[in-house]
Amino acid sequence: MKQIFLFLLCVSNIVVGQSFVPNAPELNLKSYMLIEPDTNTVIAESNASGLIEPASMTKVMTAYVVADQIKNDLISLDDSVLISEKAWRMGGSKMFIEVGKRVSILDLLKGIIIQSGNDASVAIAEYVGGTEAGFVDLMNSYAGALGMADTTFINSTGLPNEGHLTSARDLATLTSNFMTNFPDIYALFKEKEFEYGGITGNKYNRNKLLWRDESSDGVKTGHTSSAGYCLIGSAKRGNMRLITVVAGSDTANNSFSDTQRLLEYGFRFYATQKYFDADKEYTTAKVWGGKNDNISLGVVEDISITLPRTSFKNVKVNFNVKNNVQAPIKRGDKLGTLDIISNDEVVLTTDLLALNDVDAKGFFGRIWSKFVLWIMSLFGLA
Repeated sequence: MKQIFLFLLCVSNIVVGQSFVPNAPELNLKSYMLIEPDTNTVIAESNASGLIEPASMTKVMTAYVVADQIKNDLISLDDSVLISEKAWRMGGSKMFIEVGKRVSILDLLKGIIIQSGNDASVAIAEYVGGTEAGFVDLMNSYAGALGMADTTFINSTGLPNEGHLTSARDLATLTSNFMTNFPDIYALFKEKEFEYGGITGNKYNRNKLLWRDESSDGVKTGHTSSAGYCLIGSAKRGNMRLITVVAGSDTANNSFSDTQRLLEYGFRFYATQKYFDADKEYTTAKVWGGKNDNISLGVVEDISITLPRTSFKNVKVNFNVKNNVQAPIKRGDKLGTLDIISNDEVVLTTDLLALNDVDAKGFFGRIWSKFVLWIMSLFGLA
């Protein structure tokens, strides 16, 4: 009996060791989200589509619009912006720009991203959009293009305004796209300080994770009395990046601590692995009527997946190749699908693509191939 008990105990330990992934941390927040953006994997969430006030997290979209305008050569980092009285008079967090002076786009971006300056946000909004209202129209257009269905912006700063709302899910989407589309501008989010005009009172980045965690490289804090303390965070360790959004914390320190707990949970229990290399042959398909009898199949972009660490040992791949593939074939033609399966669940399906061209044979060669294919089909061989 003792031997049976010990055997069962050992088996139980093996099963637990292979499959145990704890639940995400319980956090006292209005909403939160934890994603791996490169594979578009949601690791943990709570009320992620619930409407929240973004407070100064709004400024991520303000900077996004400016970054896209720069990329499209509509404005330049060196452009000189004349500061209006409206921008100068903005309350709350400030860059301390002066009315009637000129400030470069680059300095204003730093004032927005590092100092969370409301004055800098309005100044750059007026320059890009003509008026802040015109810029807000752009913000909402960009939000629509990114699929941010829960989001409506009313201003460029995040100051409280009725109807100025978003969700943790939308902010994670925005941040992911920012990293991908504008990596050079995104790099400003990890800078710890920026001093303008000799004023040192607001030079330090409010994101304390930049000091607490060397893998952290962003993104943006936010706070109003109604929104609570909020934070978009991001960190990269090895080949894995995580984005967090926490909203409605009761203290600034708790917003940082909750973000750290989510990041540690994601990095500890999940991993990202590359499974397919672009332009590498993984299987082949028989070609009828072509100058080549076979064609190489694979993917044209690297493919990675994010899973619990314990799930990778059970991963398998199924290749589903089309029958009766006939020339001509062009590189990139879809000739099947591949499924990545973990624990009997399909975690990713993508197209199997032709990696090269196959020209058709001459007229008589094609006729002969079609005849052979027809004969084989009669006997169920094709």
